[in-house]
Amino acid sequence: MNEYGLKNPKASVADLGLKHVANAFWNLTASELVEESIIQGMGELTDTGALAIDTGEFTGRSPKDKFCVKDAETEGSVWWGDINIPFDADRFDNLYTRMQAYLIGRDVYVRDAYACADDRFRLNVRVVTEYPWQNLFVNNLFLRPTSEEIETMTPDWVIVNAPGFHADPAIDGTRQHNFAIINFTKRMILIGGTGYTGEIKKGIFTVLNYVLPQHRGVLSMHCSANIGADGDTALFFGLSGTGKTTLSADPNRGLIGDDEHGWSDDSVFNFEGGCYAKCVNLSAEKEPQIFNAIRFGSLLENTEFHPGTTTTDYDNISKTENTRVAYPINFIDNAVEPSVAPPPRNIFFLTCDAFGVLPPISRLSNEQAMYHFISGYTAKVAGTEMGITEPTTTFSACFGKAFLPLHPAKYAGLLGRKLKENPEIRVWLVNTGWSGGSFGVGSRMKLSYTRAMITAALNGEFDKVAFEELPVFRLQMPTSCTGVPNELLNPRNTWKDKSAYDQTAADLASKFIKNFVQYADGASAEILSAAPSVPETV
Repeated sequence: MNEYGLKNPKASVADLGLKHVANAFWNLTASELVEESIIQGMGELTDTGALAIDTGEFTGRSPKDKFCVKDAETEGSVWWGDINIPFDADRFDNLYTRMQAYLIGRDVYVRDAYACADDRFRLNVRVVTEYPWQNLFVNNLFLRPTSEEIETMTPDWVIVNAPGFHADPAIDGTRQHNFAIINFTKRMILIGGTGYTGEIKKGIFTVLNYVLPQHRGVLSMHCSANIGADGDTALFFGLSGTGKTTLSADPNRGLIGDDEHGWSDDSVFNFEGGCYAKCVNLSAEKEPQIFNAIRFGSLLENTEFHPGTTTTDYDNISKTENTRVAYPINFIDNAVEPSVAPPPRNIFFLTCDAFGVLPPISRLSNEQAMYHFISGYTAKVAGTEMGITEPTTTFSACFGKAFLPLHPAKYAGLLGRKLKENPEIRVWLVNTGWSGGSFGVGSRMKLSYTRAMITAALNGEFDKVAFEELPVFRLQMPTSCTGVPNELLNPRNTWKDKSAYDQTAADLASKFIKNFVQYADGASAEILSAAPSVPETV
């Protein structure tokens, strides 16, 4: 076995049980990893210099194949169920032994990186990958230690990722040949049978969602964050299609991060050192920051070229709608480095309400903030997925249910505590969806109006205007906003058929209540008190 590159002189992959790999390449530069990928026929350069690769069979995460080892450490703390599927500790060990055997005689790529831009919460990570482009992804998405730090670095967590290794469910206890398994006792993640790099990123996010709230008092969050010139931090939560990336990308505000953050007693900090952005229908006009970040050192996943060229066709989704690009955060010109800022002054929960019930902006009480945080609501409209012919509700606890190892009420309770300790913080529910009727009848809220309302919230304009209450959901709505017609601020007023609005609002409220049943056992009375009230007759 040969080991090359910059590393702690005391470190070796043999310490990880990988004694018989052919070569272990440590902490190669982005240029070296790009070159290796091209030489091995795994990718090619686009006309902007980015490396374009295919992740293979899997072009997205596989939630049903993500497991957590159930042992003395986790049995009483993990929120077990279809999100956190238990896995036997002995089978984890046996599976790793089989992965070690698979890697005998093969090259591996090792990267030392870390998570959490606030050094007080730093988590050192050592990642071993089978393919060089996976290692480029790790370099781009995680925080990058200095050369001096690498020479003394020891990992808090280890990830071993071998896409070419396929599990045997009969032997290994997996559901099928692909898997991602977290072992909190051994502080190790095994990933196999899939080349989708998002499994690496979300594996460490899940770890932080377990460690930080329980042991450090830090609220871990699936959100983007930016900061204004006067140091006012804003957080943006939202599921796919709600406008999180678009609304948080503001040339007048610094980008703290686009996806994963922690909120300590005195800081908001990025977990990551890069961005993993969607590319579908990307253009320089719509998303100039992302578009311009796709250059040498960036990793494009599952995109296609225009025929006969090396120019990426972002409208081509023949492989997947989940085309992605991974790049270091400093590829964004207004990125804040280090990615640490003061606690938030404003928090935005973004929802695309295709039923046209919720106000375009409303102010939430602490109790409502916790309730809507756990609910994590949005709605999909016809045409977004096969089989959807009318608006359908989507709820994802804490706007990231798939990555929560603890009961959602744990995170909501921590949010509530922080809001009580900082009464100056404002929490807003922003509907980027429909007005004047449901999808097919009403129209979608103009982006310019949504931007104007967010700007008004950030500037404190709403502290000087009157509010009125929306029935059923009991939301506080401003009665005026610069740049927005007053009649749009109350959704009921925009509907021609008021009785139809009332019935639709009652139906949506019922969906909220039904969804929340699964969390009621862990929710406090104050959270439960914020549920919408369904009228007996409408």
